[in-house]
This record gives sequence, structure tokens and C-alpha cells, in this order.
Amino acid sequence: MGRIDLVAIVVSALLLGYIIESVRRRRLREEYSILWLATAAVLLLLSLVRPALSILASALGILTPVNALFVIGFAFMTIILLHFSMVISRLSRENRELAQRYALLVYRLQEERALREPGEPDDAVTVVARQAITGHIEGGV
Repeated sequence: MGRIDLVAIVVSALLLGYIIESVRRRRLREEYSILWLATAAVLLLLSLVRPALSILASALGILTPVNALFVIGFAFMTIILLHFSMVISRLSRENRELAQRYALLVYRLQEERALREPGEPDDAVTVVARQAITGHIEGGV
């Protein structure tokens, strides 16, 4: 077993331990940890079972098995990045919808206050609420 194999085993084991500890301390939610756990487990398994890594490297046409480990790690990282991009897109859309709903509620509240107290000028909140309803908010909410 060479030095690079030992480094791969240690780094994979540390990654797996860090992910488990992060989930345990609630710094990483379980739903997001699944891909990370799979990545660390596959890398650790392939680091420990050298023949499996050699077979996989040969099947992928990679001459050095350790390079196959890096390719697999890169593939998993690409999948994780895609997953997080989809989560961020969904959260961004939900955030925009919540901001628009909030603006609508503020607008309705201001309209109700205006019915009770006629003659008062529009305040900044009402102006922003009207812009949100018509979709003309500056700053990209």
C-alpha cells in the first residue's frame, strides 16, 4: 500500500466522520447529508478495496487507479453541486413568493387603515407594497 492509498483512506475516513458529526450536532440536515455520506462511503470503500478500484479504473479506461478515485470524487461533487443548485432555486422562488404575499398583506393593512383614517399620505410601506403587487420591485425580490 502506497502513501497515496493511505492518504486517500485517511481523507475519506475523516470526511465520513466529519459528515456524521455534523449531522449529529445538527449543523447539517439529514436530507442534505445523504449525498455527502454516499460520496464519503464510496470513496472510503474504493480506497480500502484496491482490486475494486483497479477494476473500476480499467472499466473507465483510466490507467492509474488513484486517478479513478479522483474522477469518482469529482463526479459525486458535481452531483452534489447540481442538487444544491436545485435546492437554492426552489428556495429563491419560495422566498420571492413569500415576499410578494407579505407585501400584499401590508398593502391590504394599509388600505384598511386608510379607510379608517382618510386623508393621511401614503407611507413608504404602502409604496413598496404596491410595487410588489404590480411586480415592479427594485432589487429583485
